[in-house]
Amino acid sequence: MGRIGQILTAVAVLCAVLAGAAWAAGGLTALAEYEPRGSFVADQGAGGAGAEKAGLQLALALSRPVPYRISTLDNPPRVVLDFREVDFRAFDPKTFVKTRHVTAVRAGLLEPGWSRLVVELDGPYGVGQAAMATHNLAGRALVELTLAPVSAAAFAASVGAPAPRLWSLPKPAELPPPKRRQDGSAPLVVVLDPGHGGIDPGSINGKFEEKAITLSFATALRDMLVRQGIHVVMTRSTDVFVPLEARLSIARAAGADLFLSIHADAEETHEATGATVYTLASKATDQAAAELAARHDRDDLMAGVDLSNTDDQIATVLMDLARTENQPRSEQFAAALVEAIKAAGLRMHPRPHQEAAFSVLKSPDVPSALLELGYLSSASDLKNLQNPDWQLEMETAVDRAINVWAKEDAAQAALVRH
Repeated sequence: MGRIGQILTAVAVLCAVLAGAAWAAGGLTALAEYEPRGSFVADQGAGGAGAEKAGLQLALALSRPVPYRISTLDNPPRVVLDFREVDFRAFDPKTFVKTRHVTAVRAGLLEPGWSRLVVELDGPYGVGQAAMATHNLAGRALVELTLAPVSAAAFAASVGAPAPRLWSLPKPAELPPPKRRQDGSAPLVVVLDPGHGGIDPGSINGKFEEKAITLSFATALRDMLVRQGIHVVMTRSTDVFVPLEARLSIARAAGADLFLSIHADAEETHEATGATVYTLASKATDQAAAELAARHDRDDLMAGVDLSNTDDQIATVLMDLARTENQPRSEQFAAALVEAIKAAGLRMHPRPHQEAAFSVLKSPDVPSALLELGYLSSASDLKNLQNPDWQLEMETAVDRAINVWAKEDAAQAALVRH
């Protein structure tokens, strides 16, 4: 039982100390809040003579990143953005709309756990680029869209009503008994998570979509790892949408030794370039535990530990204890990944290892990292992402990092047991 036994013993003591203490359930919330400052829909190049043909720019500032999806509807032409849990009470159409090409706009609760923003347009527009940028320190997010005029036929071909319950929470994974930390005696279990998929394209630059790039890269990396005897599980192997919660559940159900999420971002300034490795922000660990405790079924929070009869506070303490052991392992993998990519001579961001409160990094019991291969908004990065030779070099670097980390991690596991 080892570490899990120590955790449960510590929690038993803590339960006695906290018996009778009141816990305000209302203090735990997963809501993101709409922020008026920085939010608008306006003509691209507003005020210029070319505004009529330049299309529209939509920016939506949120207090934190949340899953979202975009769809278009006709009669009248509309762009619809659905969000997982955004509080739109501060939304004011009068200050949000800064263009005469929007005929109406509304935002609010669609159903429990779902919010919707609807922008009615004076004609058919298509989505040119779409991305959610995150502020690593403040934890805020900015959704940015560009809308370009298209023909009525092209718009009609893109129209499709979203299914309201497509992102419902997954059922808890059927979990085996607690898995011991990997020590090299059994094949390593790696879960590869190609970002986005299905109705969620991720970042877009013209015909290039993040979801396709990440799936192609992850598939090739999987084949490379499998040839070495590593057991690889993919959170998706086709162009389908997988909720963030389900991606974590897949990793736990697989008994993952390592979780790697793969992305290719975009940003409006077109200045960011190079690969970036993310781990969970140290300041976000308490909030991460609270959000998981509030949002997930209790028996799906940590592999093999039944939390179904615990309250939010005890579940949070359990996860924090597990994270105390596993977060350094995530950091060590990130360091190995940065070193391997640099050793291969591949370009990295000036700050190659960063921290963020990404949902897929919040598993308390599985070492996790997120790799941004590059930026679709960068011409040089986009060229690399399409280059088979560059792809092979990056896949080889990631493969090398996984093997180096696994050996070092197994050696540390032996020391811990002794």
